[in-house]
Formats: sequence, structure tokens, C-alpha cells
Amino acid sequence: MRDESDAIQEVHDRLQRGDQHALAELFSRYRDRLQRLVEFRLDARLRRRVSTSDVLQEAYIAALQRLPHYRADRGMPFFLWLRWVTVQRLIEVHRQHFGTRARDATKEVPIGHGEASAAGSIQMAEPIGEFTSPSQAAQRSETLMQLQQALDRLDPSDREILALRHFEELSNHEVAAVLGIQSAAASKRYVRALERLKDALAQMPGFERGGP
Repeated sequence: MRDESDAIQEVHDRLQRGDQHALAELFSRYRDRLQRLVEFRLDARLRRRVSTSDVLQEAYIAALQRLPHYRADRGMPFFLWLRWVTVQRLIEVHRQHFGTRARDATKEVPIGHGEASAAGSIQMAEPIGEFTSPSQAAQRSETLMQLQQALDRLDPSDREILALRHFEELSNHEVAAVLGIQSAAASKRYVRALERLKDALAQMPGFERGGP
């Protein structure tokens, strides 16, 4: 683990010296996480017209152009900076297709509208697995439908922090940085959101909350 950490630090050091190959290496390392971000937050109406790989390629080009600014002012961890660059590209994609009424560039791209993607639904099933009984595994489709209905009942802020933690798989520290709050506050907000999701699911007919 230490060898891997040292190797990553070496790439970061090269990046700080302006090595563009280092940017390519780090972007490749974080590509899967950035891809989850794009797939989850891209508006459902655009999924047949906009390629995830194209968005990521454009985000990489934007990162390459902005790299001198990042080197001069490292205001956030590198992955979160790459995430921010990708979010800006997503915002621009939405503006190109939907006009100036798209979300302001200072705000997060909203969770994709319309039907939830299959990947997103499967990822969101992970926290449910922590409090459902084994017998419910055979009812996966019904459970995912209940989940979507339960998510619709939550406040946008609750859905957002659950998305950051379970769809994008950000750490609590990363979530805190994205939301501009302290880590302790992010942790409390996440626990409250997860409890509200559990409560919403428990109110649905046929859903049994597992555990003692």
C-alpha cells in the first residue's frame, strides 16, 4: 500500500512540475470515478445523443488547459479538481442542449432526470443491502422500484448527499469539500439522509426492514 501511495505521490510531484504525461496518468487512474459521475448526472434526455467518453475527453482537454491555474493555486485535492472540471463540462453540455436556463455554473449538475439509469439503481441498492433481509434478494426489481419511489420522497439535499456517497463513491472528507462544509457536518447530514431513506422505504407496502 505504501509503495502505491509513494507512486501516486511521485506522479503528483511530476504534475506540479508541469508534466502533461502525469496528468494523463492521473486522469486514467480516476477515469472510472469520473465516468460514474457523468453517467449518473447526465440528463436522461441526452443519453442517446451525448457520449460519456466524449464528455470525459472534453473534460481532459479542459483540465489540460486549466492545469497551469491549478498548479498556481492548489485550492483542492487533485481528484476533486478533476471532478470540478468534469462538472463544468457537464453543465456546458446541458446548456448547449437546453439553453441558458440550465443550472448556473456555480451549482452542481442535478441528478439525471427521467428514468434512473440501471447502473445508478444497482449502486444505490448497496446501502439497502445493509438493512434488508436475504429473502428480499429475489425481489430485486421490486426493491429498486421502491427505492426510486423512496428517493423521490426525500429532499433534494438528502438525495444529493446519498448520490455523492453511494453513486459517486466519494469519501466523507471529499463530500465535505464538495459541499463546502466541515467533515463532521457532512457525516451527520449523511446519517440523517440514510435514516430518512430507510424510513421512507419502511412505509412502503411489503418492504421489511431487516436487522434485530
